[in-house]
Amino acid sequence: MTGPAVRVLIADDQMMVREGFSVLLNAMPDIEVVGEAVNGREAVERVRELAPDVVLMDIRMPELNGIEATREIVAADGTAKVLVLTTFDLDEYVYQALRAGASGFLLKDASARQLADGVKVVAAGEALLAPSVTRRLITEFSRLSDAPVPALPGSASYGDLTERETEVLVRIAQGLSNAEIAERLVVAESTIKTHVSRILVKLGLRDRTQAAVFAYEARLVTPG
Repeated sequence: MTGPAVRVLIADDQMMVREGFSVLLNAMPDIEVVGEAVNGREAVERVRELAPDVVLMDIRMPELNGIEATREIVAADGTAKVLVLTTFDLDEYVYQALRAGASGFLLKDASARQLADGVKVVAAGEALLAPSVTRRLITEFSRLSDAPVPALPGSASYGDLTERETEVLVRIAQGLSNAEIAERLVVAESTIKTHVSRILVKLGLRDRTQAAVFAYEARLVTPG
């Protein structure tokens, strides 16, 4: 084995969805489903009890929806990553979940391989930012939001960033990986990792997903 299995909690109010994802993920040698939750409130409690690495979180659930549950988990735990599950790739609630601290999202019709890969990516501390889907969602809802949006929790002004850090932030928002950014800017990938870490610290953000949301809301990246 390459390391301990990624521990996953599945939160969804539909039993068939929970059981289906459990079967798919438990079939993977390096992933273990450690528990399930039928609503957002139970998800928060189960995270506290089981300390999973990743929470697969449905949005539309009774008692406490996935957005509020995500916000509570991120604020209280700090280690569990939330991967939002949705039926639609342009779901307004998914955008809100990303702002609440989710590390990315997957469509419920994702293949077993996409599901497993998504869990591993998020568990490794990366954001699940597929340019074809997540960037389009963030762009769309940034454009539709005419009213000023409240700052992300703990976020500072991007004026604190250097010119190169701002450039890297823009690339993150465009959905590029560290390797792709390094290739575009003709620098080592390790240099980009350092820039990303400094960006997150300076802006008081949790991960690349929040950095991407910040970039769009600060109009560093324009829709289109």
